[in-house]
Amino acid sequence: MESRPRPLWFWNDTAITHDGIREQLRMCRDAGYGGVGILPFGYGLSPSYLSDDYFSRYETAVEYASELGMRLSLYDEFGFPSGSVGAPNSTMRGVFAERHPKLLLKRLDKYERMVSGPTCIVMVLPEAVHDRSAVQSIVAMNAVSRDLILLADSDRIVAPDDTLHLTCDRDSVTVAWDAPAGIWQLMVFCCVTDGEPLCDYLDPEAGRAFIALTHERYYARFASHFGTTIDSTFHDEPTLYRAQGRTWTTGFSQRFRMLHGFDPAPLYPALWYDIGPDTAAARACLLSTRTELYAGGFAGTIQRWADDHSIDAMGHQDQEEIENPSSVAGDLIACFRYQAIPGIDKIGGNRPAERFYKVISSAAYAYDRTVVMSETYGAMGDIDWSEIYRVALDQYTAGITMLIPHAVWYDDRNVVFRPELSPRSPIYADGLPAFNAFLSRLNLLLQNDGRHVADVAVLYPIDGLYAAHHFDGELGPYRGGVAVPESNYVEVGMLLSRTIGIDFRFVHPDTIDERGRISDGAVVVDGEPHAGRFSLLILPAMRAVRPSTVDAIDALLESGGRVIAVGQMPTDCARFDSATAPLRLKRLVDDHPNARHIEWPGAQGGPAAAERLVTAIEQALPNPDARITPSVGVGLIHKVYDSKHLFLIANLQDSDRRITLSLRDRLDLSLWDPHTAQIRDIDCTVGSDGRTRVDIELGANRGLFLVERQVTS
Repeated sequence: MESRPRPLWFWNDTAITHDGIREQLRMCRDAGYGGVGILPFGYGLSPSYLSDDYFSRYETAVEYASELGMRLSLYDEFGFPSGSVGAPNSTMRGVFAERHPKLLLKRLDKYERMVSGPTCIVMVLPEAVHDRSAVQSIVAMNAVSRDLILLADSDRIVAPDDTLHLTCDRDSVTVAWDAPAGIWQLMVFCCVTDGEPLCDYLDPEAGRAFIALTHERYYARFASHFGTTIDSTFHDEPTLYRAQGRTWTTGFSQRFRMLHGFDPAPLYPALWYDIGPDTAAARACLLSTRTELYAGGFAGTIQRWADDHSIDAMGHQDQEEIENPSSVAGDLIACFRYQAIPGIDKIGGNRPAERFYKVISSAAYAYDRTVVMSETYGAMGDIDWSEIYRVALDQYTAGITMLIPHAVWYDDRNVVFRPELSPRSPIYADGLPAFNAFLSRLNLLLQNDGRHVADVAVLYPIDGLYAAHHFDGELGPYRGGVAVPESNYVEVGMLLSRTIGIDFRFVHPDTIDERGRISDGAVVVDGEPHAGRFSLLILPAMRAVRPSTVDAIDALLESGGRVIAVGQMPTDCARFDSATAPLRLKRLVDDHPNARHIEWPGAQGGPAAAERLVTAIEQALPNPDARITPSVGVGLIHKVYDSKHLFLIANLQDSDRRITLSLRDRLDLSLWDPHTAQIRDIDCTVGSDGRTRVDIELGANRGLFLVERQVTS
């Protein structure tokens, strides 16, 4: 039962009854589901969210699920996104806003004036800035030289010679500055309450207040079921693109000083403007700090509560499909630093989440997580079973290990996001048991602490993405704010895994700094279970790089490893006082015999660039861990669990194919079919090159496991 999939179960826009709960849970169990995540949804929901009658219905679900041997995931909101306690899509004022107005989402605003000095300029700040505590920084920038003068930080005035005065009177703040000669841009940066009815995602106090209004109320009633029937909590679509993409918090400066050892106040102009050679470093430090506060303030606070209550925490970001995550998740790997089960949302509307599966699974590997979640199929329409299986196999061969079907609807006459994957559906009822059994077998073999195996690491170019980002960009925060036309890391990843047939892992520069070392021609990432050894490091296009990354690349090349740079080389340094790092990297790539630079026009590159990359990889990896032929439209993942090798291979196309799998190790394998549960022998031949070869007949949108029986040498 534990391996069975568990859909979201919408309690949608209708009266929920005790008998209806029991009937639908029993039907879900009989259709092969192992549990559900109850998602309260719609203004017509009765009883009302979090009322005593609501909890009475929920108790029936918990008790009957326990009786059936099913599991529940505690969905923590009324609709989505999480964080309002009852205000779906911020369309109304929820309980959180009523109870905790001072802990609501904050926004960083900039108020500015141009002034020609010498003169005294006076600015009365808007009503939103009602006291001195809102002021984070006051900076003057010379319009010609871009020299910066720090006038005030979050705690004190630091302007020389008593040239700045801050006056607070009757809930208003006035700034007066005696500007010296020259043309100056006076900027006042303030953290203000945004107006969205969401908790401050960057503030752990707000996270704890949200938990007290939600999770704690469930625990007070169902404590005996936590860690058994209720085994997890699910948060949905928190994001940084709210608050006009300038999500901030009043404690930012203090936390920044703790993390970096210096004050951020002089750097604030870089969030909007080019401030000269330090722009990239300033943005990397400011935006990475925001990501750290975001990861720890909301998801991390929920995870700590979950740990204390014997359950796991899972959830996913909104807008994961944005290539530069600076304005949405901050960093689509680091935002999961404190979360037990990283996740992604594969839904309709032409949102290409499949291009980012590997980022999410790489986040799990970065923090040694064993389960990777995807909420899947919502708003994709009444797709056929072939597409349903194809999407699942695409996910599991990219490292997803828990597919949460979206969704079962309590009132199937009022389905908002199709498909309706319930045993009552005339479209899907007959096929559900077989599909759920298929997912159960995938989960059984992959939801464990098996170690992911790959020869290739692709550097996650977050420093360059931060360097390219600024607030109030032309795209708007929902779409990423700022276009990064040279960014190609996603395209390179898709080329590797879905065209060339070489698996890889995105490796975060923090991972290299914190857990990486160079040994015998490879980047070695220490950890358990997801230690990695990568003899080829691919550098996608990026605008900025940190010196420690260049040091690691230098050591890798000197020890015999291989490096391929694809597209734009960095021109800026992501750390202060290390301006030579980009030039060092360029010289290494240009001059070292173990390195190669591939020209890559724009983000897509084109056929000629792709062919050059394929050739370079074949030369750098003459004996790869695993290789599939033909490779286009085939998924492959390799794990080692309990000292045994396991491969999942999938045909992701709509026609039957004969596929050859070539392996570096000499292995004796058997075929395990997740569609039928059949296990059979297969011929494994060893060529003159010492590689094991297996020929497989794979039907359209079908997958097979190859599981090691014993090592032959």
